Amino acid sequence: MFRKAIHVTTSGEGEIVDITPQVRSIVRESGIADGLVNVFVQGSTAAVTTIEHESGVLADLRRALSVIAPDNIPYAHDRAWGDGNGRSHVKAAVVGPSLTVPVAGGELGCGTWQQIVLLELDVRSSRQRTICCTVQ
Repeated sequence: MFRKAIHVTTSGEGEIVDITPQVRSIVRESGIADGLVNVFVQGSTAAVTTIEHESGVLADLRRALSVIAPDNIPYAHDRAWGDGNGRSHVKAAVVGPSLTVPVAGGELGCGTWQQIVLLELDVRSSRQRTICCTVQ
């Protein structure tokens, strides 16, 4: 097993960061030829998924998430904590904090148009995110 972290500074809610190159590098560095890589973001207001990292579909994803957890409705979390990021927690829970991708021949098993992305969902203007990658 091989584990390494990726550190990303995000600029705010709605940012979608392509982390595929960093994950690919970790897989190669691991020396593991065949197995799995698990990608997990620490924190409850960010998520990890795959998508084609293209402006149109990224805009579609942002819009879909805003329908699932709109910013103009009350959230119990906001009443309890007063931090205004109830919707961020909901979006992150729906998408999920982790992703597992096959490794074959020492390479990441993503499809041609499939990238691994970090979704910054918190309403704060900037966050430091840690993504743990475990290759086994």
